Amino acid sequence: MENNTKYTKYRNLIIALSVIIPIAVAVLFQVRIPGYDLSFLPPIYASINGLTALLLIIAVIAINNGNRSLHERLMKVNIGLSALFLVLYVAYHITSETTPYGGSGFMKGFYLTILISHILLSIAVIPLVLFTFVHALSERFDKHRKLAKITFPIWLYVAVSGVLVYIMISPYYPH
Repeated sequence: MENNTKYTKYRNLIIALSVIIPIAVAVLFQVRIPGYDLSFLPPIYASINGLTALLLIIAVIAINNGNRSLHERLMKVNIGLSALFLVLYVAYHITSETTPYGGSGFMKGFYLTILISHILLSIAVIPLVLFTFVHALSERFDKHRKLAKITFPIWLYVAVSGVLVYIMISPYYPH
């Protein structure tokens, strides 16, 4: 398949996913399925965020050192980890009540700043990651590199801030 055709084939799917995923997550946040205790999931999905951050950095080092095959494998793993994170995150939130942040003052403002920026950028990173990936699959490496320079720091921030949000909210989880 010609590279432009391959790209065009995925463009509409990426746009649809970039809209559907955040809406589905927002809708699912209104759903509660009682009777399941998935309280063990937050440290798992926070760890997935931490692993994603680490592997993103290693993937950038790999490509900067000319190791394209390692870079490609790591980026595929990161996309898989992000999908797994999303599934676990939604599973937890449809079976558990939202945990309010219990701190106050500066720390509450700091927490809310990190949380809000994390949420907004996690929505923005969906099309960025998918378009960056499809550019690579389509062997449009000039466009891939250009977009990756934007995608990488945002994705890294989302992964790291996810861990930070977990660390800050974890003392307030019900025990």
